[in-house]
Amino acid sequence: MAEAMDKAINLLGFDFGSKRIGSAFASNPHTQPIVLAPLKAQDGIPNWADLEALVEQWQAQAFVVGIPYNMDGSISAMALRARKFANRLSARFDRPCYLVDERLSTYAAKQEHLQAGGGTDWKKHGVDGIAAALILQTWFSETQHRLSSLPFATLGQ
Repeated sequence: MAEAMDKAINLLGFDFGSKRIGSAFASNPHTQPIVLAPLKAQDGIPNWADLEALVEQWQAQAFVVGIPYNMDGSISAMALRARKFANRLSARFDRPCYLVDERLSTYAAKQEHLQAGGGTDWKKHGVDGIAAALILQTWFSETQHRLSSLPFATLGQ
């Protein structure tokens, strides 16, 4: 299993939003994800051509999408929309899409941004990409014990 954890897996992580979709890239659990520029969205629908360019540029093998459940664990309207985005992403690019409970990821991203000396004008200083990176880290953390059983775990670097 430790050997499988060292294999590169090109993942794009997304923090779904109605106006912006945060994005990040990671290829293994031992490095920090790369925060990418957010994708503009109109009512939660991204420019698919921009997303396709991102998938090609980073040679994504799979996707991870954060699902914003309510704090009590119930499904929010935004969680349903994020799930729909994940389904479309998987179908459009014919790649697996994994879901991660992302409660408090935006809060954690804001804290990380502030600790790095960032400002509090959240419209100017979006933290969508940081949230997407945290979503990827969560996925790696939750998946570590079963990564060797994933179909793409055998793909080399």
